[in-house]
Amino acid sequence: MDNAHVVLLFGATGDLSRRKLLPGLFHLWQAGLIDDSRIVGTSLEDIDTAAFVQLAHDACVEYSHRAFSDEQWSRFSELLTYVPQSAGPPALAEAMRAAERDVGRGGQPVRFLHYLSVPPKAALDVVRQLDEAGLVKQSRIIMEKPFGTDLESAKRLNERLHQVFDESQIFRIDHFLGKEAAQNILAFRFANGLFEPIWNRNFIDHVQIDVPETLGLEVRTKFYETTGAYRDMVVTHLMQVLAFMAMEPPTSLAPGPISDEKLKVFRSMRPIEPHNVVRGQYAGYRDNPDATDDSDTDTFVALKVEIDNWRWAGVPFYLRTGKKLAEGARIISIAFKEPPLTMFPAGSNAGTQGPDHLTFDLADQSKMSLSFYGKRPGPGMKLEKLSMQFATHETSSAYAVLEAYERLIYDALRGDHTLFTTAEGIETLWEKSTPLLQNPSPVRLYAPGSWGPNAIHQLVAPHAWRLPFERSWRNPYGA
Repeated sequence: MDNAHVVLLFGATGDLSRRKLLPGLFHLWQAGLIDDSRIVGTSLEDIDTAAFVQLAHDACVEYSHRAFSDEQWSRFSELLTYVPQSAGPPALAEAMRAAERDVGRGGQPVRFLHYLSVPPKAALDVVRQLDEAGLVKQSRIIMEKPFGTDLESAKRLNERLHQVFDESQIFRIDHFLGKEAAQNILAFRFANGLFEPIWNRNFIDHVQIDVPETLGLEVRTKFYETTGAYRDMVVTHLMQVLAFMAMEPPTSLAPGPISDEKLKVFRSMRPIEPHNVVRGQYAGYRDNPDATDDSDTDTFVALKVEIDNWRWAGVPFYLRTGKKLAEGARIISIAFKEPPLTMFPAGSNAGTQGPDHLTFDLADQSKMSLSFYGKRPGPGMKLEKLSMQFATHETSSAYAVLEAYERLIYDALRGDHTLFTTAEGIETLWEKSTPLLQNPSPVRLYAPGSWGPNAIHQLVAPHAWRLPFERSWRNPYGA
């Protein structure tokens, strides 16, 4: 990087900070990617720097997947400072300027990166603090989802943000796009002559993006009562992944061209109509103290998205996500059209196990699989489903994988907007969501540990949901 940095972490003692941000910053430092940096934490907790250093150490011990020595931690801890919110903007400004002087010795230019790990309703208050503290110039700001709850609120949010920060300074984060597998979609599509020619309505039958979760909402009920699964997960996560799948080849893998092509996908989407959406709520959700007795909050949503352009017209995209489902996964599954199979004799199994699929697993250890029919060894023409699989952890460069938040923080430090959402993109998605938000489909109960309401099968018919898988991923170790 050309600049030294001071990272200002709002919500520094919160859950996201402890699980992802502090361990992530520590790993970036271990990897030599943020040598010339300082980290200032701030939150509502009235603690001092020594207590914050201990909290950060405990977080890295509990949540980091990488070993570290006492000597490494001692050196990293010297980069940390803490200022409680009760000290006000002047104290925050003083700590940031002190860190700037420390890291900018020798005339090195210094940038600020403000990470807003705070509830959405507190984001604009933080922006006001930064303005009052004089910490806007030479800075960038990372904002957590959701970005509004409908078109009007998104416009208001962006308008107020733009009164303080230029759009080029704003990084709206979606940790799904920071995953290796999500970026592998771009490499897979555009670096190989084998797949891009068939990446269209002539060869692809339908696409599924499936992100079930096993966790409930016991500690997030208050947040979900004002958002729900569609606002929380679909607009900010699943639609962004869909754009990577459906976009046209950009002129280059630079932030501007990629954002342009994603926006074209969003503009080409048909409005999300209620009859194409199944909303659900797991049984027992209303027993949470922060839920109302008649709550119609969706803890589950499945929908059909249609893209009206030359590449995708007539190809449905099925999206599904929800809480307290049968298993946790992050799967993109592309089903190819089946060829005529009349030449195969009865009993050959041709076509009996569904179409050929290309599958991307967006888990932290990303995997890809291509399934196809092949002849079973032996006499006669008996077919069986086979697959070719690839996993990141099997490669010689697996050690270099950055977790999603680590990559996105590093990209923001470098000013790379490629994996972030633009104001126009998010507003377009809310505009397409307006029919559903104004007239939501009914909420249907589903049992915890299931795959959602039964109506999801009518939504996807005549196809079937790919999850749960009939076949498991290959174990490279043979265990």
